[in-house]
Amino acid sequence: MKSDIKDLTEGSLWSGILIFSIPLILSNLLQILFNMSDIAVIGRFAGPAALGSVGSTTTLVMMFTGFLMGMGGGVNVLTARFFGQDHPEEIRSAVHTSFLISLAAGMLLLLIGESFCKGILLLLRTKEELLPGAVLYLRIYFLGMPALAVYNFGQAVFSAAGDTRKPLMFLLVSGIMNVFLNLFFVLVMGMDVEGVAIASILAQYVSAACIMAALVRVRGPHAFRPSALKADPDKVRSVLSIGFPAGLQNMIFSLANLFVQFGVNSFSAVMVAGNAAAQNADGLAYDVMAAFYTACGSFMGQNYGAGKWERVLKSYTVSLVCSFGAGALIGGTLVLMGEHFLGIFTSDPEVVAGGMYRLRIMGASYAFSAFMDCTIAGSRALGRGAVPTVIVLLGSCVFRVLWVMTVFAYFHTVTSLYLLYICSWAITAVAELVYFRGILRKLLPAQ
Repeated sequence: MKSDIKDLTEGSLWSGILIFSIPLILSNLLQILFNMSDIAVIGRFAGPAALGSVGSTTTLVMMFTGFLMGMGGGVNVLTARFFGQDHPEEIRSAVHTSFLISLAAGMLLLLIGESFCKGILLLLRTKEELLPGAVLYLRIYFLGMPALAVYNFGQAVFSAAGDTRKPLMFLLVSGIMNVFLNLFFVLVMGMDVEGVAIASILAQYVSAACIMAALVRVRGPHAFRPSALKADPDKVRSVLSIGFPAGLQNMIFSLANLFVQFGVNSFSAVMVAGNAAAQNADGLAYDVMAAFYTACGSFMGQNYGAGKWERVLKSYTVSLVCSFGAGALIGGTLVLMGEHFLGIFTSDPEVVAGGMYRLRIMGASYAFSAFMDCTIAGSRALGRGAVPTVIVLLGSCVFRVLWVMTVFAYFHTVTSLYLLYICSWAITAVAELVYFRGILRKLLPAQ
């Protein structure tokens, strides 16, 4: 039974977190390949109008998928804690309860997305010529929400057990499938936005089916058994107390970013397309860094459950250093090689020039988001989910909305719009660090 479970409470944390995170980084990169390949194929073979249509949906897609990723974080933290405590029955109950919660969340987002996507796009003042394509893309893409929810659930369970390789293998298969289907539907079938949307959801269902099949076969208390499906009220509350605030935080981030999209939409269609291409760098940086936040939750969760406080603290520190370094490396590379990166998505020099406005500012800023996000992951690993979300709501999201309504409204330049990110990260990080330190002061003396 133990062969499918990795003990995160022993051994070197530096090597352990790096080895744990590398497959997770590759998994995250493959996951964003779904949307990135959509935009690359559309931009290269269907033209700027189709690129703008798909790009106009990016923030909205991130809002919904971010909620599911946050729910997965709740599953990861709770399950990892029970692994650290070596409570097999609690692990089984947490896994099966979490599956029901995740599937319900995916179905709910499907219904919400199908019902309100056009209204949201209209509120964002999406360009009239881009609106039909954007609506079509979203209505197809949202059909994949249940599959995405199930995959994130499975990835969270495997990560809690210390296994990040299986999710990588499944995403490798589905990611390659997604790219080939994009090319098939666009080049062979003559489709544009609808083709890449269909390719994405087919790949998502393949990855979900693979990860569930692996959970059925796995040896250990985290094995999935359909006959054991039952929602334990205590586990429902525990998963939601961590996962719902995390998911809500991701949604709020994206909701605040909708105001940024609102600002972008006030410029030309070429600038909108350039922003859409450059936004792919955000997913690249955030998802690589997010692997270390997941590592932080898994390592801190297991060691918290085992009562090993020195390793709890060091897990946070190592994860913070690694995520900051990853952000700095990716950001610096994008600043230097930005035009080549944007060339993946478009051959239009004006669109590339528009995208470079965003890349130069964001590339220099990514690393500093680690102080905020890694600290939030640390707080949640210790069972605190609500307060970090409130801090994010005030420090980042409300701040961004106010920035768009004041600073950007006054200057109305691309630079004044993109600078809101680093400023909001700095304010939120300070507040999150103060709160995290307060949690440690309360918990450590009791040990």
